[in-house]
Amino acid sequence: MTNPSAMHRRLGLTDAVTIGLGSMIGAGIFVVFAPAAASAGAWLPLALVLAAVVALCNALSSAQLAAQYPVAGGSYVYGRERLGPWPGFFAGWCFLTGKTASCAAMAMTFAAYVVPEPWQRPVAALAVLGVVAVNCFGVTRTASATKVLVGIVLAGLAVVLVAGLFAGSGPAASTFGAAPPGGAYGVLQAGGLLFFAFAGYARIATMGEEVRDPARIIPRAIVISLSAVLVIYGVLAVLSLHVLGPEALSRTTTPLADLAAVADWPWTTVVVTIAAAAATLGALLGLTAGIGRTGLAMARTADLPAPLAVLDERHGVPRRIEIVVAAVVVIAVFTMDVRGVVGFSSFGVLLYYLVANLSALTQTGPHRRYPRAVSVLGTVLCVVLVVTLPIASVAGGVLVLALGIVYRGMRVRRR
Repeated sequence: MTNPSAMHRRLGLTDAVTIGLGSMIGAGIFVVFAPAAASAGAWLPLALVLAAVVALCNALSSAQLAAQYPVAGGSYVYGRERLGPWPGFFAGWCFLTGKTASCAAMAMTFAAYVVPEPWQRPVAALAVLGVVAVNCFGVTRTASATKVLVGIVLAGLAVVLVAGLFAGSGPAASTFGAAPPGGAYGVLQAGGLLFFAFAGYARIATMGEEVRDPARIIPRAIVISLSAVLVIYGVLAVLSLHVLGPEALSRTTTPLADLAAVADWPWTTVVVTIAAAAATLGALLGLTAGIGRTGLAMARTADLPAPLAVLDERHGVPRRIEIVVAAVVVIAVFTMDVRGVVGFSSFGVLLYYLVANLSALTQTGPHRRYPRAVSVLGTVLCVVLVVTLPIASVAGGVLVLALGIVYRGMRVRRR
């Protein structure tokens, strides 16, 4: 008899890498650079490297775990298997809440680039509904749509890069040695905000039940996609600082549009708009798919309502969860601010990876692919970046986390 909650393995290495790229490219470039520059100033590249180191440690721990547990759910499953039900729920809840905020941020950023302010929230809501509709028709369609969007984004970024290089030196040329506005704390805070830009590789691990030969493909896909995004982010961060200067960069809401405009090529505005729209839609595709898979895993173990564990018979996707996610994200779009949700998202995702690193520390024998020091460093840096996030983000994250703990406590008592 066919298991109604079993998923099909349809994704290859190219599909997995593309979904990882689509989930990452967009957040850091089109959302995070400005608030990070406000904290780190000309030291933005150092904060970017810090965020990348944390992401790399988390990625290697996740890859090691995904090879042993190639099922949907990511760190939720890893936490349950290695540490127990409560740590697993902690990871899953942090992922669901943090990534729901990320979806809202991506939808709002998409609307900000394509329509005037009065129309932005309704258009953002429509974007969410459209993306979830694509996901509901199967993971292969999600991967195919993401490939198209990633291609558009990379082409647009290439144009922006050329425009920035033609612009020459800017006001930042003499300020690269200046102290960061917030000191060392500001660099750490910027690193925490920039981590938001790298978290997309988790989508690959959460879709482990749909990847062919997951023990081989998942680790490779995570490292490849993360490395590619780091190169892209690094080049654009340095170029933005060099051309615009840290002060101007910290004030803008459209850093790449401003960078391209310096070259005085009128058509670049259209290119950046198209690239931003494609990037945010690609990220939204990957994010909603990942949330659905983690929610599916949590529903299978009764940490979420059991009816959410049912898959669509024809397309093999968790359609019920996708619809619930769409409803929650639409509410967030109409009630939250795009800058505020970035910090809230980083809070949840960093704690999610804290569980991943702690889980990887318990692996032994043939399942240990990387030195234990990688997971130790990832654990320490996740904690450091969490406590240096903006106070409002930390307070909101703690409140939502407490609500999740109370919710599970009530379900456990009823069982």
